[in-house]
Amino acid sequence: MGSTGSIGTQTLDVVRAYPDRYGVYALCAHRSIDRLIAQAREFKPEVVCIADESLYEPLCQALADMPVKVWAGSEAIAQVVTMPSINVVVAAMVGYAGLKPTIEAIKAGKTIALANKETLVVAGEIICDLAIRHHTPILPVDSEHSAIFQSLVGEDKSEIEKILLTASGGPFRTFSLDQMRTVTAADALKHPNWDMGAKITIDSASMMNKGFEVIEAKWLFGVPVEKIQVLVHPQSIVHSAVQFTDGAIKAQLGAPDMRLPIQYALSFPERLQSDFPRADLFSIGALTFEEPDLARFPNLALAYEAMRRGGNMPCVLNAANEVANLAFREGRCGFLQMSDIIEKTMNQAAFIPKPSYEDYVATDTDARRIAQNNF
Repeated sequence: MGSTGSIGTQTLDVVRAYPDRYGVYALCAHRSIDRLIAQAREFKPEVVCIADESLYEPLCQALADMPVKVWAGSEAIAQVVTMPSINVVVAAMVGYAGLKPTIEAIKAGKTIALANKETLVVAGEIICDLAIRHHTPILPVDSEHSAIFQSLVGEDKSEIEKILLTASGGPFRTFSLDQMRTVTAADALKHPNWDMGAKITIDSASMMNKGFEVIEAKWLFGVPVEKIQVLVHPQSIVHSAVQFTDGAIKAQLGAPDMRLPIQYALSFPERLQSDFPRADLFSIGALTFEEPDLARFPNLALAYEAMRRGGNMPCVLNAANEVANLAFREGRCGFLQMSDIIEKTMNQAAFIPKPSYEDYVATDTDARRIAQNNF
């Protein structure tokens, strides 16, 4: 799910490197039809699905000479992930849209390689309960959560004292508040270390991405948010670490290349040979760590607050952020204004302490409306 995005294309790099080990049954994308067509011709899946239904006919015509089923619409994506021939679902759709198909894949007992952090941000309790009930493994693809996962192999989770979640700090790490008032989306999209899609790159610049990762870590590893500490690490070599009750710290280091955690999620518990870039510690020389500045990056504080309040508040946080993020990318609001919109929406949205799936759907709709009204 999300085959044409950054994670999707890098997943296909891994598949391309191991044709005898992996095959592609289905490719699902939002609306990048040209890239989806090229992927279909190379990997020859059984099913190709595009969320934007207006592109169904052009997609059918482009693939008419191939024995491939063409589906369209969000409901179709939620159906295709349940098909019997699928073993692993790479959940790499951006934002709230990834929630329903991930739920359906879990119910169908598919192993989930999770790159869509918003799924756990919005409905972490439901997702974790379903995974337990259906005996469905959820393997993290995010580099930080993969690092934590790798650091915990062979360890007892009850011995976790603290999770150390690293952040690059993004392009505005050293900017003053005055400087940040005038930055543009083009400035924010120049990430110093990672090549990611536009939405997640903006989230990284505002540190909302790191806030989402705090919430995701809470659900993935069963620790309270008070035990999750964010460290700004500009070199992006230490991808994250775990501190244990005896004081020992285990970390996973490597070059900033998303194909490594993707491959690990697909091959776990094995490690496969790769030609990915290696981190040369001699040339790097020094690894530095800083505390995040919550005055300049209030989105991180808002994420902690949403998790502490619980209930549907992380869902409100995500919905408001998706609205604000898009507005910033389109030049309709300033960089710092995004945090104001999100905070106002959290204060105005109805709080539901024990939400159902239907409550999450209603909350998402309501929070988006409130966020739009806060411009």
